[in-house]
This record gives sequence, C-alpha cells and structure tokens, in this order.
Amino acid sequence: MSIEQQPTPENNKVNTANTVKKLVLVVFAMFGFGFALVPLYDVFCDITGLNGKTSTTAANVNEAGIDESRTITVQFISRTAKGIPWQFEPMVNEIKVHPGEMKLVKFYAKNESPNAIVGQAVPSVSPGQAAVYFQKIECFCFNSQPLKAQEDVEMALQFYVDTELPEEVTTITLSYTLYDITSSVET
Repeated sequence: MSIEQQPTPENNKVNTANTVKKLVLVVFAMFGFGFALVPLYDVFCDITGLNGKTSTTAANVNEAGIDESRTITVQFISRTAKGIPWQFEPMVNEIKVHPGEMKLVKFYAKNESPNAIVGQAVPSVSPGQAAVYFQKIECFCFNSQPLKAQEDVEMALQFYVDTELPEEVTTITLSYTLYDITSSVET
C-alpha cells in the first residue's frame, strides 16, 4: 500500500512556482515564434513561389530563346489601397506573349490630391506557381513613386515569362496594389 502525501504549504509553493516558470517560458517561446514566423514565411514563399510573391529586383535578360509554340495570356489588374487618392491603372488590360518573349507595358498614375504623395506598388502573381516564372526586367514597383499634387506619369514594366513555365499554366494575372508610403519616406 502506498502512503499518500498530504499537501503542505511548502509543496504547494514549490509546485506553483514551477508551474509559473513553465508558463512564462511558454509565453516567451510563443512570442519569439510569432516574430520568427514572418521571415520564415517569406523564405518559404521565395523557395516555393507560393503566395504569388514576385521578386523586388530586376531579373536577368532572357537568354533561353522564345518558345513560339505556346501563347500565354498575361492580365493586368491594379487597385489603390484605402486612403490614397490616386488614379492608377494599366494602359492595357491583357496581352498575349510567347514564353521567353520580352514585353513592355505601361501603367498610368495620377495624384488627384492637392498634396504631394509617395506611392509604392506591390505586385502579386496568380496562379502562385507562376510567380517564379514571371521575370521583371524593369518595373516601377522596384522604386517608390513620388508625385506632386495633380501630377501624372506613365510607368513602365518590362518582363518576360520564363520558358520553363509549366504547360498547364496558360493565363497569368499580375496584380498591383498601390500604397501611400509618404509618411515613411519623410523622416
């Protein structure tokens, strides 16, 4: 037969202290994991091409040649984030392109505000697997776009679709969202 120990105030204090230490450790571990999650997610998206993220730097010029046996439809969509009083739109909504073929399209932007505003376009490609095959040579999204009050501009995007794009992908949609980053560049 086992003898059951009676809880004593000393045992309760030790058990409570150990439990509190473990809970504090768990809270700090969760907090650290929360901070590490964003960079880990970015690395995962870069490796897999998921989430439609495209590179924020210029690609090398295509040297693989043009695959004229395939035609890909590239669609362009633009939107402005809430609170940015700009007109922002592609000058062409859709083009046909052969993989490997270099194309140049333009987007139009106008600051309809009475104040100067700095905008930044953030791209996304759909389907997500196509993001790693959409190569931007020159893009207005690489830099911020400062516009004075009522100023307008045509912004260039030069790109090609890599010849290694999977056969089942026949349409790629490139979407840009324009954000007001004025307050972050004024400091």
